[in-house]
Amino acid sequence: MSATRLSAGDRLERLLSIVPWVVANDGPTLAEIAARFDYPEKNLLADLTDVLFMVGTYPYTPDQLVEVVVDDDRVWIHYAEYFSRPLRLAPQEALALVASSSGLLSVPGADPDGPLARGLAKLGASLGVRPGDDLEVDLGRAPVDLLARVRAAVAASARCEIDYYSYARDETTMRVVEPYRVTHNQGQWYLLAYCTAAEGERLFRFDRIRSFTQLDSTFEPPAEELHVSIFDPRPEDPRVTLLLDGSATWVAEAFPVDSVEPLDDGRQRVVLAVSATPWLERLLLRLGASAEVESQDPRLPPDLAASAAARVLARYQA
Repeated sequence: MSATRLSAGDRLERLLSIVPWVVANDGPTLAEIAARFDYPEKNLLADLTDVLFMVGTYPYTPDQLVEVVVDDDRVWIHYAEYFSRPLRLAPQEALALVASSSGLLSVPGADPDGPLARGLAKLGASLGVRPGDDLEVDLGRAPVDLLARVRAAVAASARCEIDYYSYARDETTMRVVEPYRVTHNQGQWYLLAYCTAAEGERLFRFDRIRSFTQLDSTFEPPAEELHVSIFDPRPEDPRVTLLLDGSATWVAEAFPVDSVEPLDDGRQRVVLAVSATPWLERLLLRLGASAEVESQDPRLPPDLAASAAARVLARYQA
């Protein structure tokens, strides 16, 4: 979502996230900052000079304010004197900072040897924690060039054509989409966009986008911020009831479920909505003997796991 459609608090949070990157990159251009942080240039310049320039601490003298210098479309930011003082953190606060910073380092394109990484190593050493060994945070993988191209299309409100693989339906289709924003959820990067084929908003996983082409046409972004979940079960979707062993109870945390019932023998009874049969087949193959189908909607084919396993075996034999 571009900065023009963010709340005041979210907009300020995004603006502050720009600061360390600008400081570390010694005079990036306004265009580079806008593309990287999905921030329209017309708002970026005003927010840097009218908002960020006023950030500081009491008594708000020049040495206590962030200094922003814009010269010939290049931007330099100098920290206020406040930032040179040692920061005192409780152990819990420091560990939370290490975890969140590790998450930022896993973002595609992050510099593994940059200022954030060096500061993180020092903070971890003071806690006796080695980021990457004792503590690992992974926000998922996305090609850096694809991430940059998609963000540029979002900033330009340009329609795009994508070759997309649907895991649930096990098919690849070409789609024309109107990209709204890049987001992250449950360890994966997604593009929130309006899909002209589906005639609605959809989330597209970056690692399933086979090709991406920005088109010449543009669109008008929605005025209100949209919230689309990864999967919204519909009342008419078929349901399946699974009995899960202790090793498979992660299913109730990884997927939307209608209900979860602990059983006396240590297993769980879960009811799942099924939007596409190939998705359920893959789930059952993955679970193997740790899951048992107790009941299923009559619209679902019988012996799903067995028939799927037979098709996989046939492919290997061929």
